[in-house]
Amino acid sequence: MGRLKELRRYVDTEINRMEDSDKRTSAIAHLYGVSLAATMIAKKRGLDPELSAMAAMLHDLYAYTSGSYDDHAHKGAELARQILDELKLTDASETDMICSAVYHHDDKLVTDGPMDEVLKDADVIHHVMNDLSKAVKEKEQERYDRLCKEFGM
Repeated sequence: MGRLKELRRYVDTEINRMEDSDKRTSAIAHLYGVSLAATMIAKKRGLDPELSAMAAMLHDLYAYTSGSYDDHAHKGAELARQILDELKLTDASETDMICSAVYHHDDKLVTDGPMDEVLKDADVIHHVMNDLSKAVKEKEQERYDRLCKEFGM
């Protein structure tokens, strides 16, 4: 089994423990949606699509499983490291790259490393495209505008 598939199986198990079926559905839609967007963005930018997809699958897992968005990116990076260490799917540098992306994904107004930016952009794409009736968040507007230009939208 591929490592992305193995990670998804782990994440699915964690999400399926959530009692609220609406929150479960939301978690699945968001994590898989961001994962797909991250794969596409990374491929276009010449970065590793598999690692990008893995970071996306982990980026909000802490928030979903704990029920708290308080400092969720930083706490999520700690959880991501624990999961990756437990599953032994990545080497040390790959783990660091994924955890950095998770750690920084909520800092939409700051520019970080290339993999961090893939996850931020994928998160924005899903936030906007998942519900076109909602206005783009102010902190995501500039990033969304750049993405539209990059992808010719």
